[in-house]
Parts: sequence; C-alpha cells; structure tokens
Amino acid sequence: MTLGTCFTLAAMLMAPHLAAAEPGFPWPQGARAAVSLAYDDALDSQLDVAIPTLDKYGLKGSFYLQMSNPAVDQRMDGWRRAAARGHELGNHSLFHQCSRKAPGHDWVQPQRDLDTTTAAQMRDQVLLANTMLYAIDGKRERSYTAPCGDLLAAGVPYLPLLRDSVAAIKVSGAAVTPSMRSLDPYAVGVAAPEGLSGQQLIAMVKQAGQQGTMVNFTFHGVGGDYLSTSAQAHEELVQYLAANRQLYWTDTFLNIMTYVKKQRGDH
Repeated sequence: MTLGTCFTLAAMLMAPHLAAAEPGFPWPQGARAAVSLAYDDALDSQLDVAIPTLDKYGLKGSFYLQMSNPAVDQRMDGWRRAAARGHELGNHSLFHQCSRKAPGHDWVQPQRDLDTTTAAQMRDQVLLANTMLYAIDGKRERSYTAPCGDLLAAGVPYLPLLRDSVAAIKVSGAAVTPSMRSLDPYAVGVAAPEGLSGQQLIAMVKQAGQQGTMVNFTFHGVGGDYLSTSAQAHEELVQYLAANRQLYWTDTFLNIMTYVKKQRGDH
C-alpha cells in the first residue's frame, strides 16, 4: 500500500489557523475541545505500540478494522482485549475498496476496485462487517471510516445508504472541525498524520481549542507499518492530552459523535 492509500497531509492543513472560537458548545466538564484519536486498517503496530501507549495514560482510541486484514484473524484476542478496555472497534469495510482510477491507486486490486463495486454491494458489505465486529466485541453501535476517503461506488455515492446502519461517518478533510453546529455527522472531516512531530500534532489540538470544536486524527502505522507516525511523536501527543484533560476531552469517535448529536438535538 502506498502513500496514496488514504488522506494526505495537505488535507490536514486545510483548516483556517486563526478562525474564531465557536462560543457556547457545551463540551463535558467545560473542556475547550474534543479530541478523537483513531487508527485505520487494523495494523500490528497499533496493537503493539498505540494501544499500550493509550492504556499507559488512560485514554481511549478508535480502531477501524479492515476485516480482511490477516491481523484481524491472527490477533483476534488482542482486538477483543482492546475493546474490553474501552477502545472503540470501528468499521473500515471488508476489503478496503478504493477507486483504482484515482491518482496513485494502481495498488488497488481489480476485485477490490470501488469503481466496479455498486453502492448496494458496499452497503451489504458494511452491514456484514458490522456483524463481524459484533462477534468480536458484542457491541451494536458502530462508526465508519470511508477507505481512502473515496465516496463513489461505481459512480454513485454510497455513504447515504449507511446512515441507518452506523452512528457517524468519517471522510477525508481537515483535521480540525470548522463548526460543531453545522457539522454533518455522516461526513466528519479527518486527516492522517504521517511523519509529524509531537509538537506539530499538539499544535493541531491547540487549534481546535482556540476554535472550540474538535480535532480528528486518523493514524495508520505507529512506530512501524506504513503512513507511519513515530512512537515518540505519538506518545508526546498522548502524554500532552493526558496532562491537559481539563482542557481537551479525549474519547472514542463514537462517544464524541453520540454526545454531539445529543447536545444538538439531532434526530
């Protein structure tokens, strides 16, 4: 899998750095912003490095499992233990279908080409992945991250077909949410850090605090694998969040979005 697999660093930097804070959004315990630490693709380094770091500092993350990844089958007990400790297991599809015709996507296998997969097929596969995740963690509520940020299945938007099956959906975009009140829970922007320092990651958290919104990180490898963030940078971010719990509410993406929807009175 190449750098074109998912979201780009450029997308992470799209949010305005000097935007005014959004007054009045009631984060828990008066926090300035919410922080979602998420991890895509079910990678070994997430079990070996990311989860132990989160557990060390008492924070919860969201892990989006590509169900066909051998690390799901071979390390099932590890994912079950993570869920039992309060980490979210999210839906990242069965086969990580992406658009093969997109630039840099020549790695996409023909049988996993989103351009030749119908929207109805994607819906059915996401539903099946929900069932498989239920067999792992016993939970019914689920959030979804669109592989590669690609939204069209055989040229047709497929995410609208998932609205009755998942509580929230992440798509490519800016790391920092511009506005909580206008946010579409089924199109929440995220960005995938790669090779950034701990201070660079912390700077995005502070930006969310200035705006009064939330920041959504979607990591891949942590101290290994691909699209990697160093173990040191990741731990610096987690340590900072743990030391500033009164300022930043760090929780699973599902818990954050459930809270946001309730506060806004979404139906």
